[in-house]
Amino acid sequence: MSSLRRSKGSRAFRLVFGFLSAHWRRQPGVIGVIVGTIALSTLCEVLVPLYAGRLVDALVSAESAAAAARPEAGAAALHAFFTILALGAVMVVFRHIAYAGIVRLTIRMMADVAQDAFARVQRFSSDWHANSFAGSTVRKITRGMWSLDLLNDTLLVALLPSVTVLMGAAVLLAIQWPIMGAVIGGGAVLFIALTVALSVYYVAPASELSNRWDTRVGGTLADAIGCNAVVKGFGAEAREEARLDRVMGKWRARVRRTWMAHTWSGTAQLLALLALRTAIIGTGLWLWWRGQASPGEVAYMLTMYFVVHGYLRDIGYYVHNLQRSVNDMQELAEIHETAVSIADRPDAVPARIRQGRIAFEHVRFHYPGHETPLYDDLHVEIAPGERVGLVGPSGSGKTTFVKLVQRLHDVSDGRVCVDGQDVRAVTQASLRRQIAVVQQEPILFHRTLAENIAYARPEASRAEIERAAALANASGFIARLPRGYATLVGERGVKLSGGERQRVAIARAFLADAPILILDEATSSLDSESEAQIQEAMERLMEGRTTLVIAHRLSTVRTLDRLLVFDHGRIAEQGRPADLLRLDGGLYRRLHERQTLDLGLAAE
Repeated sequence: MSSLRRSKGSRAFRLVFGFLSAHWRRQPGVIGVIVGTIALSTLCEVLVPLYAGRLVDALVSAESAAAAARPEAGAAALHAFFTILALGAVMVVFRHIAYAGIVRLTIRMMADVAQDAFARVQRFSSDWHANSFAGSTVRKITRGMWSLDLLNDTLLVALLPSVTVLMGAAVLLAIQWPIMGAVIGGGAVLFIALTVALSVYYVAPASELSNRWDTRVGGTLADAIGCNAVVKGFGAEAREEARLDRVMGKWRARVRRTWMAHTWSGTAQLLALLALRTAIIGTGLWLWWRGQASPGEVAYMLTMYFVVHGYLRDIGYYVHNLQRSVNDMQELAEIHETAVSIADRPDAVPARIRQGRIAFEHVRFHYPGHETPLYDDLHVEIAPGERVGLVGPSGSGKTTFVKLVQRLHDVSDGRVCVDGQDVRAVTQASLRRQIAVVQQEPILFHRTLAENIAYARPEASRAEIERAAALANASGFIARLPRGYATLVGERGVKLSGGERQRVAIARAFLADAPILILDEATSSLDSESEAQIQEAMERLMEGRTTLVIAHRLSTVRTLDRLLVFDHGRIAEQGRPADLLRLDGGLYRRLHERQTLDLGLAAE
């Protein structure tokens, strides 16, 4: 178990630092300026104790020297004094340049990582989105973006100067007293090794687990708040609060474990610093006792020790910050590492759809994790302008059929072609721009009605938007709204009724003016007046387009040219609706009779 935790901790650091270095390489000039100015400003600080020691020696010499020699000792003291001042001024200038560079570097990196993650998430498959909490995904991106600020500061502002001071101090002292250089250098290396080991192998695994529960808390909150209407409808506020309380209980336990790991790690570092302080002071006194160091040189050693001690003490804090920022960024880096399962080929070209002919050529399709294929040697052709209904029991393959046309999944074998073009050989964006979709539950953005309609074609004029709304029978209810087309519809269109949302979605499809239309029947849960208006608009929308209609209410497919009746992934029957109804023992006839019987019982 402990080896597993260690491997997880080191994997997090490898993953995040690989991600970080890739973004650093985008700004090599800025990184070079930052590292150079930080190193130079820190070296100035390392040299201060040396001249402080010379100042003390000059003062001691002035006290004990004859009157004639005192001006020379005073000049040496002034030289040391002004050198210390000059080193301080140079350090301030270089630090300012470095910090300005870090501001530029970090702001650009934060924007880049957020945009890159958003672009990647947008291109993940529909299955990935179906299995992920939107709130958790947002939390991963925003937490990772802000952790980058802490990570850059820790590495460039904190750890880089600390390492420079420790190396400089060890070298300067070793030049005059090798044993003192060995004590400081060796002790610093051991202390840093201890701090890093505690962080990577002890604290990091606990932090990773608590972060995952932090993400789960965000997902639970987003899930309940996003479905608040359902919660209210069932009076389930207390139930959702109890659910959150269970999640928070796990979160509290994980976070307490992480914080205690930080506490024990800090205590171990304080004990190590105490041992190092004892060794350094003892070595300095031993050198003085043997006559190998003057009082000024002992002052130099002690001043250097206090500088080193401060940096070493802070290194523990910085490494903890480093570990925390790595854990906070880990999930964002994992998003970057996650492969896009449905990706454009390098040689993909824009789709050119004119007629709208659709062909499934001996298609075989597996859902991930399923041993049995849904489709096995599925072969069907849909002529340009043909209106085809997809009917069958739930899970029979209707929705998958239209998803393969849109290339939301890839086939396992065979081809799906549109106007003779394999959908895998064209860019996804160009393909989907030429396929208009009206979903059973239309999703609207929390934007204005005009923006939602124009989403299909952002460059559309106001007149074109209004014409699309009129064709969709949406202009009437829009005109009655106080702000008309400038009305904000709320998150996912919550301010509109179901029928109004459907008409906005149909208006969007009218504006797209695509040669292929997919309708996930949208009238099953609407009142009769809304249903009539939407049915009229949909009939108008289908004119002149190759149309696929996923039919849930079989009474709505009577006017279609052909039906494909699915049963466990195969097309059991196909033909005109009236012809299929005359088939004795046919699947479509049985489904139609059952639905008619259910409607009759409901009417009674």
